[in-house]
Amino acid sequence: MKVGLVRHYKVKKEYPSQFLISAKELDQWFAEYDESDIELGQTDLGGIEWNRCYASDMPRAARTAEHIFDGTITQWKTLREVSPPSFRTKVRLPLMMWAVLIKTAWFMAPRSMPESLGHVRKRADAVLDEIFRQGDGNVLIVSHAALMMTMRKALLARGFRGPKYGTPENGKLYVFEN
Repeated sequence: MKVGLVRHYKVKKEYPSQFLISAKELDQWFAEYDESDIELGQTDLGGIEWNRCYASDMPRAARTAEHIFDGTITQWKTLREVSPPSFRTKVRLPLMMWAVLIKTAWFMAPRSMPESLGHVRKRADAVLDEIFRQGDGNVLIVSHAALMMTMRKALLARGFRGPKYGTPENGKLYVFEN
């Protein structure tokens, strides 16, 4: 059995043009990002016969899946990206500083996160449990960066072999096999 992970195509949403942005502006940017269109690209599916495709129900992942997979696509909310925290401050910071704060929050202030790291791991395991229970053969999963990093670890823990990656590239296939 093979499991293919693909991150959605690049989103057509520019970063904020201002150097310093507020927490409220950051929240607004994330909301707009979630609804933005994608730049359709090409994905090499490795010549593998993919029997089923599962995708996040967020528009960027669902649209990517429709573009790369001919067949029925099952959309699941459980394949959504991890939600960023909403900061309650009037401080204005550069976007990169907000990004560092979001990543740091996972480890330093996990209660500030809408979803704990443990919950994300359980969510990834539950998705894989359901997919394996259905026994669909080779499965393609179109999702998001943070969830894909978590799913990679879950697949390796289940005895799959696959590539190493940090932040997965948009539209690139990562194949895991047991």
